[in-house]
Amino acid sequence: MKRLFFWIFTAGMLISTTASAAISLSSVRKETRFLTDKMAHELRLTTLQYNDVYEINYDFIYTTRYLLDGMVRGEADALSQYYEILDIRNGDLRWVLSDYQYRRFLKASYFYRPIKINGRSWTFQVYINYPNRNLFYFDVPTHYYTYCGAHHRPTLQHVSFYRERYCHLHHYPTVHRVAPPIHATPHRRPLPPHPSANVRPHSQPEHRPLPSNKPDKPVYQRQEKAKQPSPARRTTRQSLVPDRGNKRPESSSRKSQRKETNGNKTKSILNTKAKIYKTLNI
Repeated sequence: MKRLFFWIFTAGMLISTTASAAISLSSVRKETRFLTDKMAHELRLTTLQYNDVYEINYDFIYTTRYLLDGMVRGEADALSQYYEILDIRNGDLRWVLSDYQYRRFLKASYFYRPIKINGRSWTFQVYINYPNRNLFYFDVPTHYYTYCGAHHRPTLQHVSFYRERYCHLHHYPTVHRVAPPIHATPHRRPLPPHPSANVRPHSQPEHRPLPSNKPDKPVYQRQEKAKQPSPARRTTRQSLVPDRGNKRPESSSRKSQRKETNGNKTKSILNTKAKIYKTLNI
């Protein structure tokens, strides 16, 4: 009996924890109304748009309430399902809103990405801009108590219920999808290197290596040519050496001849001066 009571107690605790993990139906309606009310206030929605946007937001929050815990843990399946549901929601809103309204919708991240994950918890981003949860600009939508997901796209063979409802509006031209983040799990370990890639930590040298003494490089061929003089230069040097020796005696003889000529000139000048003095009887 004690074991039976223990198993019944544990089963009840598990059921209560799983039920509390998901959002209740009443809180889904409250969260949907708060988000839709702020969208209608900023985007200036009509009454028909206000009711349809409420249905689209209700389907989004209702289908994602069981995925929130998996998204916080960083599970890839939960994140992929969330982004698929978010793309369906944003695609349905494209047929309800005009081009101008949808562009303003894309600029507001708290409307375009309603749920934000911070560490190990999640929040609705609309409460960051509107912290007062009791503030409402409009009354309760028409289908607030009666709508239960009848216009959700997966129940209609993935065809949008709102596609031909606003034909008089000029809609946003292309489908704008939300790309999943690069790091899906917040606590994921880095992947090890591929076994075929033999990467070593210090395989690359820090400095550029000096060029090796290879004979095929033109730089070293030029140096070898500069060290060994050409045969033409050798002949010229040898031919110039005896010429320099021959010029030295010629230069000394010329200097002696110049001295002799200068001495003869001085003697002749003195002789002429003596003759002049004799004639003048000085």
